[in-house]
Amino acid sequence: MQYRTLGDSGVEVSEVGFGAWVVGTDWWGDRTEEQAVEMVQHALDRGITFFDTGDVYGHGNSEELLGRALAEHRDEVTLATKVGYDFYNNPQAGHGELPKRLDPDWVRTCVERSLDRLGTDHLELLQLHNANADEVTPELVETLESLREEGLVDALGWAMGPSIGWIAEHERAVDLDFDAVQTVFNVFEQTPGRHVLDYVEATDADTSVVARVPHSSGLLNEQVTPDTELGEGDHRGFRPDAWYETGWEKLEALRFLERDGERTMGQASIQWLLSHDAVASVTPTFRTA
Repeated sequence: MQYRTLGDSGVEVSEVGFGAWVVGTDWWGDRTEEQAVEMVQHALDRGITFFDTGDVYGHGNSEELLGRALAEHRDEVTLATKVGYDFYNNPQAGHGELPKRLDPDWVRTCVERSLDRLGTDHLELLQLHNANADEVTPELVETLESLREEGLVDALGWAMGPSIGWIAEHERAVDLDFDAVQTVFNVFEQTPGRHVLDYVEATDADTSVVARVPHSSGLLNEQVTPDTELGEGDHRGFRPDAWYETGWEKLEALRFLERDGERTMGQASIQWLLSHDAVASVTPTFRTA
């Protein structure tokens, strides 16, 4: 495993990170708490030190699971979480989006609750979760900087998705000198990830990119094939059939990247992302240990 730094923050991340959306929720398929802990340990054993979660994942359950699984390894890992949704006062209906809330006092409260669930006194990376550009006010930025000055967070980021849109948000994050921007970015879905890379280069910014969904929801590493039956809660089952059919056609056109069996398509996809200097880490979806 190789390691890179988020911007000029000094925060080190493994080039391959662990996206903890897969634990604590059923959005990527069902798994037990024991299986989730095994997945985290498996990642640690292979040199993965960057663990990225969010307070809304499983309404705090992902953070709690991650906190327990990493309790004996806290000094070895880089913890990141996201805030920006109010799930405390709003029950989630299916896969619908919860109300966002980004007023400064609320963000501070959410950070404190996340720290408690994760069982730690600080975060290496705090990210705003799907915030619109006009929601990131000067008062909010001041609060984020205060959290950093108080030692509660080491680096600041802005996590965005899905992959369509968010151009203004990416540019605002870079202009605010955030240490990291997290976005959907893969061979099949290069917008807006490609734009933020170009913008970072054009402005000579010290902002790193964390690429999530690097395998295009299971297409590029062939977790999802024409024979795959997705679980009832798996969010990928809500995509139209045409999206998958087009993806499988594109996949066949890229078989040359496998180099006659020397590497998998999933490995090639990650290598391509990490060939970009501004990409600090890639967070593939781990399904099992």
